[in-house]
Amino acid sequence: MIQSNTFTVGEAAAGQRLDAALLARFPSSSRAFCRQAVESGLVSVNGRPCLKGNKLRAGDTVAVLALKEACDNRVRPDATVPVRIVFEDDHLIVANKPAGMPVHPLTSEETGTLMNGLVARYPELATLGDQPLMAGALHRIDTGTSGLVLAARTQAAFDALRAQFAAQEVEKIYLALVEGHVAVPGRLTHELAHHPALPHCKLVDARSLAAPDRRMRAETAYRPLELVGRNTLLEVTIRTGVTHQIRCQLALGGYPIVNDTLYGAKPVEGCTRHFLHAFEVRFKHPALGQPCCIRAPLTDDFQAFLKGKQGADCEGEVS
Repeated sequence: MIQSNTFTVGEAAAGQRLDAALLARFPSSSRAFCRQAVESGLVSVNGRPCLKGNKLRAGDTVAVLALKEACDNRVRPDATVPVRIVFEDDHLIVANKPAGMPVHPLTSEETGTLMNGLVARYPELATLGDQPLMAGALHRIDTGTSGLVLAARTQAAFDALRAQFAAQEVEKIYLALVEGHVAVPGRLTHELAHHPALPHCKLVDARSLAAPDRRMRAETAYRPLELVGRNTLLEVTIRTGVTHQIRCQLALGGYPIVNDTLYGAKPVEGCTRHFLHAFEVRFKHPALGQPCCIRAPLTDDFQAFLKGKQGADCEGEVS
């Protein structure tokens, strides 16, 4: 952290934007941090607050109260975060994340996420990976989705597992409780895109947009496991890793996930989550090379919801 630093603008920096001049003066920071410091009123020019895009003049005096450096962009340890570990060794960790908890913070000040809790228990995670605020986590699941999240404990393990994810060699299996009765297995293939006019980063079938900026191929396979009242518990397998792909594709197929109101499901009174759970992952161990299959048991709230529905109006099982 750079603190209480003052400098005078020279002829060579005259005409530069304030944020660009800050980064040139303090290269250990970042453009985002420079902008953030200016917007937060932590930088003044000639004793007055200034906009990040303002052009400087030779002789201006720039005062910096506080400016983050790149090394400050780390996940803060937060030992108050409850963490349930389902597997660990010297190379990786697998946690069972509850619904409602984000995987990682969006800023270095944020706490309360899974990775804040893991960094408190495994400090080596803080410097791993290729995105500082992921802290060695190899993938994300939605805040409202429960289930397994993998994190590497060494950079070598991170690199090996990241290569498997990139090659689509990691098999991920989810459990999804969907509206309606699903009688037979199926496979859904779509080109998905972000709808620019819709909130919450909602995905839609790219064919519904005139000219989407980006098309993302997504493939989701499912098979029914059990009828649960008016709903069906599905086993869902994906190899592609498009954000929201299971939620979006099941809804496009006519079976939205229970309480996933973003994708058209009916709201469930008193319920704060959608019923999607990252249940199983299969990959090669990053150090030993042997096949691994790790499962994260259904979280307590998911199990309680299933039991309640089964007790109320369950109609049997699907074979």
